Amino acid sequence: MGSECTWASFLPTGLGCCSRSTRNSKMVSSPVVTKMQAIMQKEMVREFLAEFMSTYVMMVFGLGSVAHMVLGEKFGSYLSVNLGFGFGVTMGVHMAGNISGAHMNAALTFTNCTLGRMSWKKFPVYILGQFLGSFLASATIYCLFYSAIIQFSGGHLTVTGPTATAGIFATYLPEHMTLWRGFLDEVIVTGILQLCLFAITDKKNNPALQGTQALVIGILIVVIGLSLGMNTGYAMNPSRDLPPRFFTFIAGWGIQVFRYFPHQPIPASFLWVPCMWRGGG
Repeated sequence: MGSECTWASFLPTGLGCCSRSTRNSKMVSSPVVTKMQAIMQKEMVREFLAEFMSTYVMMVFGLGSVAHMVLGEKFGSYLSVNLGFGFGVTMGVHMAGNISGAHMNAALTFTNCTLGRMSWKKFPVYILGQFLGSFLASATIYCLFYSAIIQFSGGHLTVTGPTATAGIFATYLPEHMTLWRGFLDEVIVTGILQLCLFAITDKKNNPALQGTQALVIGILIVVIGLSLGMNTGYAMNPSRDLPPRFFTFIAGWGIQVFRYFPHQPIPASFLWVPCMWRGGG
């Protein structure tokens, strides 16, 4: 760079040198850009990126709202958490609805493959995009609220107790719930979610008006949270719960994040096991 930026570059020979350098740069970059454009035109690549970005946006809004409720007494509430996730879903649908369908949910992807609405070969592509987006969103919230998390917890990252912060990222069954009641709760809530989504998008019945589907789906999430969220947190979504749980394990919360009841000394055989019909969010 030093030799090219001297006054000699303004001489005719200098201009020729710079011109050749620019042309060579274009010749090198042009095939790369062309190849990248060709890759981006592939359907599965676009669907992967759509699921990645929509899940990321949904999770940033959702986890951010939980962080406000946990860390700032004056800044958040259970209602704000529902609104955060609900409108996070709305934004996700706007971002990816016409590309991948904006599943943002491994359970919904599994259901669509099972019903023949999409090919099974797309299943791992969708799941990978969702999981990576969710994991990155967890890392983003951790970085943004790191100082508040450390101040609130006194530097001790715990899953339970008065200064527990793991619940910002994933949910844990309350003491009044048992394992199988939690499982049944998530089965029912996830089923209601899928049933309502079918109703909202069924063009042969009475679907939401064109252009309002994203908003209606967001309102659906808010309503489910307000009416059915107390027992398990209405995750309804392994993509919402599992990647953040792995993140907290890596970030320092420890193996307790994988236990159903972290506050009880239970055997390792009762480690948390994800299920397509049970979120844990």
